Amino acid sequence: MDDFTAEMFASGRNLDSPESSSQRPNNDHNDNDDKQPEPKAESSSQKTGLRGGFAAIRQKASLQDRLVEKLLQQVIPTDSDDQTDVHFAGDEQTATRTERPNFNITTMSYNFRRFNARIGVVFKFQARVERILSWKRASHTLSLLAVYSFVCLDPYLLFVLPIAILLFGVFIPAFLARHPAPPKGTLSSEQNVGYSPQGPPLAPAATVKPVKELSKDFFRNMRDLQNCMDDFSRGHDEVVALLVPVTNFSDEALSSALFLFLAAAGIFMTIAAQLLPWRFIFLLGGWVIVGMGHPHVARLIAAAHRERLQPQEAKARSWLDNWISSDVILDSSPETREVEIFELQRKTSGGGEWEPWLFSPSPYDPLSQPRIAGERPRGTRFFEDVMPPEAWEWSEKKWALDLWSREWVEERIITGVEVETEGERWVYDIWDERDGRTGVVDVPINEKGKQKATPKPSWEENEDGSGRRGDWRRRRWVRLVKRKAAPAQPN
Repeated sequence: MDDFTAEMFASGRNLDSPESSSQRPNNDHNDNDDKQPEPKAESSSQKTGLRGGFAAIRQKASLQDRLVEKLLQQVIPTDSDDQTDVHFAGDEQTATRTERPNFNITTMSYNFRRFNARIGVVFKFQARVERILSWKRASHTLSLLAVYSFVCLDPYLLFVLPIAILLFGVFIPAFLARHPAPPKGTLSSEQNVGYSPQGPPLAPAATVKPVKELSKDFFRNMRDLQNCMDDFSRGHDEVVALLVPVTNFSDEALSSALFLFLAAAGIFMTIAAQLLPWRFIFLLGGWVIVGMGHPHVARLIAAAHRERLQPQEAKARSWLDNWISSDVILDSSPETREVEIFELQRKTSGGGEWEPWLFSPSPYDPLSQPRIAGERPRGTRFFEDVMPPEAWEWSEKKWALDLWSREWVEERIITGVEVETEGERWVYDIWDERDGRTGVVDVPINEKGKQKATPKPSWEENEDGSGRRGDWRRRRWVRLVKRKAAPAQPN
């Protein structure tokens, strides 16, 4: 074996050490069904023969589980992979929280067994709600509607409802479990006067215990959990198929029309919401929704939908499509923007000729930050290497020279330059006499003994300039770009 496999085996053996076994999750002392019996020490004679073969098979299976676990730890990202190097002032509080364990097959199986042993109460509650809403017992459904009606007519009773549920649904049944009524037929007719809570408690307190593994209730919970997962998957797919196509702008005209209707409804509700009788609306809506669950009413609604509404759906759909195609106008052309690039040239030191330097996204004017810092301009040497911005593509085939050089100089408030309004539209650096001096330079001093501020030349046009220019010149090229369609995402 190579070193990597040997290291994995060594780390797998460490899982059986006393230190690692002490870190495994322990159950409460009430969860007798979740406790695992402690392994007993076996002698060397018991490991021989058939038992030794079974022990070897179990050890091999355990070794395979460890190998799979190590492989999954390499594939599945941990929580530490999502952490960034940026730390803030409140990060000290997050460090005190308990770290969540990473994915582990053994822990996953253990937690699923515990979850399945305790999820039965949720399925019982779900079954009771379904029986009430399906009118299995009309008295229970009418009682629910009566409570709902009182809450709708007097919304302040909503705060009394949790207290009433605790009293009548938790405390009174728990008290009756501790003080049960006598069995029927054990008393004479004179003594059978009804239930009496007098006397000490006669039965132990009712507790909620998880069901035992491999019991009938355990497999019943697994069946209900399986059906709930299937119901959720079906419901999720139906909601996605119904809502996503009309809200994700795949059909842009339909989504735009729906957006228009929702915006109009929102504006209307901001004005008329305070005028609507919300108590009676909720009261009537609740009765209608619960009443639709009655078997007889459900059959009538299905027959009316099949006979009356279904033939009109095609007409309504056709009218909506015609209205959308005639009234909803969409932009057919993509969005366009103008991008710019500056052609920089530098004067040679010998003959004073201009040498092409590069194409830069900034004009590299005398007061720009890179120029003051003494940095070189950044860009590309050739026009063909200039690329459009990300998520954009060229809308025109060629670059166009910006003939309005004065405008872009004024927009950027660039000073110390000379603008060429005719010809090739170059923008030159103005010659600064202080840059041409050599040796000791005497700074002029005013009468108060302070240095006189030498005014910095602003930009000026070509015909008004002195004719002496600096070492840099630039001109602006523009080109149109349009938004590039994003590729379709694979499902």
